[in-house]
Amino acid sequence: MATLTEAPPPLTPTAPEKKPPRKRGRLTPYWLLLPGILWLLVFFALPMIYQASTSVQTGSLEQGYKVTWHFATYWDALSEYWPQFLRSIAYAASATVLCLLLGYPLAYLIAFRAGRWKNLVMILVIAPFFTSFLIRTLAWKTILADGGPVVGALNTLHVLDVTSWLGWTAGDRVLATPMAVVCGLTYNFLPFMILPLYTSLERIDGRLHEAAGDLYARPWTTFRKVTFPLSMPGVVSGTLLTFIPAAGDYVNAELLGSTDTRMIGNVIQTQFLRILDYPTAAALSFILMAGILLMVTVYIRRSGTEDLV
Repeated sequence: MATLTEAPPPLTPTAPEKKPPRKRGRLTPYWLLLPGILWLLVFFALPMIYQASTSVQTGSLEQGYKVTWHFATYWDALSEYWPQFLRSIAYAASATVLCLLLGYPLAYLIAFRAGRWKNLVMILVIAPFFTSFLIRTLAWKTILADGGPVVGALNTLHVLDVTSWLGWTAGDRVLATPMAVVCGLTYNFLPFMILPLYTSLERIDGRLHEAAGDLYARPWTTFRKVTFPLSMPGVVSGTLLTFIPAAGDYVNAELLGSTDTRMIGNVIQTQFLRILDYPTAAALSFILMAGILLMVTVYIRRSGTEDLV
């Protein structure tokens, strides 16, 4: 009898072996990052290391400085100049709040209401960058000069009576007062607030506003529930870009203020360029940097957003 044998299973085609990716292609992003990393190392990391070593040195300019790990310089600098630290934080915070109150409506107008005038308004916002920071600050000496139109208008409206009572101005004088310094900081750093706010507001989908209107939400409710929460990345970015440089600024306090309105930046400049006490100046710089870093970290965590523009 003939026996039946089962046919062998059909052969399935085998997939070709994949070649391993070339290592050269995987290293390309790192080669592209190399120039930026070298730039940061040479112009940021190395000066930071040098200043850190300077802050723990002792000696004098004539005899030379030596690293003796004298950390008491930090405590001495903080205990002597803590009023300037607090004043810098207060001035920077005041200017940041004013920039937010002035910049948010303008950024909202540019993003949603400017229409064909959007480019023109944006040019006007960045126009101060076309001139020197020093020239812009000196212009405020003329604007706030004694007997000028601004001071005269404030006197007529009795605004200076209130600001003098609060300690922002001195009688009928605005120059050489905290108000003049905060005005200078606000003007110089206002574009740093407007640009991130505008970028964040422009990303908002207009259909969300229409949907809120369809749900019978009033304009203020739409702003509070939709617009402002979605613009928080711009708010956080703008406040950081304003507060950080304002806290370390010394030009506005030097030109528009007096000895009673000196900020910590003025102290650092004096220690570096006039008194030539390099360890104290370096210690003050690191204390300022550590304080700002701590406040920024807490602020970002409390703001509830990690998405910055």
